[in-house]
Amino acid sequence: MGLCVSSQTPTTKRLTGVNSRGPAAVTERMRLVPTDTSKVINAVDGGLQEYRTPIQASQITSKHPNWFLCSSETMSVGACLSRAADEEELQPGQIYFLLPESRAQKPLSLPDLCSLAIKASSALGQSQSSAADFPSKSGNPKLRSKSR
Repeated sequence: MGLCVSSQTPTTKRLTGVNSRGPAAVTERMRLVPTDTSKVINAVDGGLQEYRTPIQASQITSKHPNWFLCSSETMSVGACLSRAADEEELQPGQIYFLLPESRAQKPLSLPDLCSLAIKASSALGQSQSSAADFPSKSGNPKLRSKSR
C-alpha cells in the first residue's frame, strides 16, 4: 500500500511526528505487522479479522454478500481496486481490505488510500495491544476478530 503524504498549510497541521497518528505512525505500524496471520480489515468500520491457517477469499466473501477482498499490495492511487480471486489463498503477513461492491469500479484516490491506511494502522495497533488476550494456537482458522 502506498504512503500518505500531507502538506503543511496555514489551516492544517502536518501529520508526521513522534506521537502522530499520521503517515509516520501508519508506516511504523504497517512495518511491525506480524507475519504469522493474514489480516482482513473492514474498510467501512475498521474491524479486524486475523486468520492463522490458509483460507480462500471466497470463504470470507461468502459471509459478506456484495463485498469483495482486495490486497493492500495491489492498491495504487488512480487505479481501480483489484479484486482477490475467489480461489486465492490469503497470505500470512498480508493485509486485505473487505470493501463494499460499490467501490469496485471507482479509481482509488489519495484521500481514500490514506483513510484505508489509517484504519489499518488503528486496527493493527489495537490488535498488537490486545494480543495477550488470545491463545497462540487455535483450531479455528479465524484467530481473532476485533470490531471498532
